[in-house]
Amino acid sequence: MSFELYIAKRYLLARQKQAFISVISLISILGVGLGVASLIVVVGVMNGFSVELRDKILGINAHMVAAVAGGAMHDYRADMQKAEAVPGVLGATPFVYTEVMLSSSHGVKGVVLRGIDPVSAGKVLALPREIVAGSLNDLTAPGPFPGIIVGRELADRLGLGLGDSINLMSPAGKESAAGFSPKVKTFVLRGLFKSGMYEYDSTMAYVSIPAAQELLGFKNDIVTGLELKIADVDAVDVLAPRVREALGGPPIYVRTWIDMNGNLFKALHLEKTAMFVILVMIVLVGSFSIITTLVMLVMEKTRDIAILMSMGATPQNIRNIFMLQGSIIGIVGTALGFGLGLTVALALEKYQFIKIPGDVYPMDHLPVRLDWPDLTLIGVTALTLCFLATLYPARQAARLTPAEALRHD
Repeated sequence: MSFELYIAKRYLLARQKQAFISVISLISILGVGLGVASLIVVVGVMNGFSVELRDKILGINAHMVAAVAGGAMHDYRADMQKAEAVPGVLGATPFVYTEVMLSSSHGVKGVVLRGIDPVSAGKVLALPREIVAGSLNDLTAPGPFPGIIVGRELADRLGLGLGDSINLMSPAGKESAAGFSPKVKTFVLRGLFKSGMYEYDSTMAYVSIPAAQELLGFKNDIVTGLELKIADVDAVDVLAPRVREALGGPPIYVRTWIDMNGNLFKALHLEKTAMFVILVMIVLVGSFSIITTLVMLVMEKTRDIAILMSMGATPQNIRNIFMLQGSIIGIVGTALGFGLGLTVALALEKYQFIKIPGDVYPMDHLPVRLDWPDLTLIGVTALTLCFLATLYPARQAARLTPAEALRHD
C-alpha cells in the first residue's frame, strides 16, 4: 500500500478531532449512493417500459407491413414467397384491414377488423399465444356462421361469451331506391384474446380472410397487404428496401414498426434521457459535498501537510492523498448505490408490488429491465463526477508551502 493511500484512509476514518468532517463525508457517500440508486431504478423502469411496450405492440402487429399504394394485392401468395425469400425475413402472412361496427344484444361498438390466415398468422404474430379462449383454427370451423375472435376487454364491455352471435356492419353496402344500406353479416364468437394493451383488447377483432372479403364485398381473392416477421427487430430499416425490391418496387410500399410507432418511441427515449440528466444532478450534489469535505479537511490538516512536505513529500504526493480520499468516497458511494439500486430494481421485477392502472397504461405493473451498457454508463458517470470534485481541493493542498503553513499554525 502506498503511503498516499495509507494517509488518505487515516484521514477518512479518523474521527476524534474532525467528527464534523466525518459527518460531511458520510453525507457525501449517501448523496452519491442515493443518486446512483435512483439512476439505476429509474433507467431500469424506463428500459422495461420501452421493451414491454415494444413487445406488446409487436405481438399484435407485425415487424413490417407491405402493401400497395392506393390499392390491394392480387397475387399475394406469390408475393409471400418472394418476401420470405429475402434473407432475414422469418415469415409472411396476408391480411385484410377495415373498420366496422360491431353490434350485439348488449350494445354497439366500432372496432378494427382484421382478416387473417389462421395457418400462416402464427409464424408472424403473437396472437396464438395471447388467445385465452378458443383458438385461431376455430375461425374456419364449420357452422352456419363464420367465426370471430375479439379482445377480452371488448367482450366484457358488451357482455359477450363464446358461442354468442355478433353482427358486423360494413361500410361497403349497396345503393338502392331507399338510399344507401350498409352490409350486415352475422358471426359467432369463437375466441377471446388478451394482449395486455387496453387499446387493442377493446377495439380489435379477427376473422378469416374469406369472411372479411365477403363482408367487404370483394369480387376477387385480394388482400390489403402482407405482414412480415424478421429475425432482428432493430434491423427493419435495413431490410425494408430489400423487401420492397423483392416485391417489385412501386406501387408497393413497406412500413416498419418504427415508422408506425416512431413518435411514441422517440418520446420514450427523450423522457429517458431527460430523467437521466435530472437524476445525475443528485450525484452532482453528492460530488459537491466531496468538495466541501476536502476543502475543510485541507484547512484542518494544514500543519500535517507542512510536516509531510518537510519530510520530503512532493506536491504530487499531497495532491494524490486528497484525490485518493475523494475517490474513496466516490467509490464507496457508487458501490452503495449499486447495491441499493439493484436490490430495489430486482425486487420490483420479482414481486411487482407497485401496480399501475391497466386501462391507462399498456401494463398493470412497473416493468424493469437492467442493461449492462446503462449500468456501466451510470457507474462511469458517478465515478467521473466524484473524481472531478477532488481536483480543486487537491490542487489547493499541493500549493501549500511548509513555511507558509507553519507560520499561521
